[in-house]
Amino acid sequence: MTLSNPAIAAASGVILAGAYLIDPSALPFVAAGVAATWARVLFKKTAVKTPPMDPKEYRKFKLVDKVHCSPNTAMYKFALPHEDDLLNLPIGQHISIMANINGKDISRSYTPTSSSDDVGHFVLCIKSYPQGNISKMFSELSIGDSINARGPKGQFSYTPNMCRAIGMIAGGTGLTPMLQIIRAIVKNPEDKTQVNFIFANVTEEDIILKAELDLLSQKHPQFKVYYVLNNAPEGWTGGVGFVNADMIKEHMPAPAADIKVLLCGPPPMVSAMSKITQDLGYDKVNAVSKLPDQVFKF
Repeated sequence: MTLSNPAIAAASGVILAGAYLIDPSALPFVAAGVAATWARVLFKKTAVKTPPMDPKEYRKFKLVDKVHCSPNTAMYKFALPHEDDLLNLPIGQHISIMANINGKDISRSYTPTSSSDDVGHFVLCIKSYPQGNISKMFSELSIGDSINARGPKGQFSYTPNMCRAIGMIAGGTGLTPMLQIIRAIVKNPEDKTQVNFIFANVTEEDIILKAELDLLSQKHPQFKVYYVLNNAPEGWTGGVGFVNADMIKEHMPAPAADIKVLLCGPPPMVSAMSKITQDLGYDKVNAVSKLPDQVFKF
């Protein structure tokens, strides 16, 4: 007689262990063992994994890859503690990086360019400045070195169809929160949000992930990108100089109750864009942006 289910076997007064039948008098002990085994199985299936990153406590993450994508900008890939870990960062939020530099603890916030469902790692896009603190520290990292990070943090968290249209203005690595949102929108067939992105850089070589942005705009009509360069090459067909009111009027959704404008970039640029958008009839940018704001600065 073959009894593949221990519970059925126990109810029948016998249980098969290897090739032997257990004496019914031992059933209480066998039943306890079976119950313990099933409890462990169920616990493994239902236990909630500890998130790889904590919003309050800094944890170490090891650098496993580094790829330059412009003369002074690189993609840094960091391993999560386990190969099957997910960062699960809410779309539009960022993480904080802390380092001790010249005896002082200094922190900066960065939005990963990797998607929240990428398995086992996250990627940061960092532009290095000669006089920078954290950015210079990144440029000096070698494979195997670790950083201290915590998160998520931030006031913005994107949800599908939260508004009819989104206008984005970014400069340089200010691309990163925009890219997360753009990717989330275009890969969700139920999300009908229209996205218009003005992306400003100094030179064409400085445009981060241009190939991906161009491909996304070709494949998804709901997403349009307009590049602006301070130093444009001969034959350049995009914008030239600084982002101005005429560019915003032409390439951004008009002020309305069901749109949002997102800003991210160097502080002088964000300050200038805040004034121009207000002059064009968009809501005034608050000192600290909140999710309900029409114009949100990261």
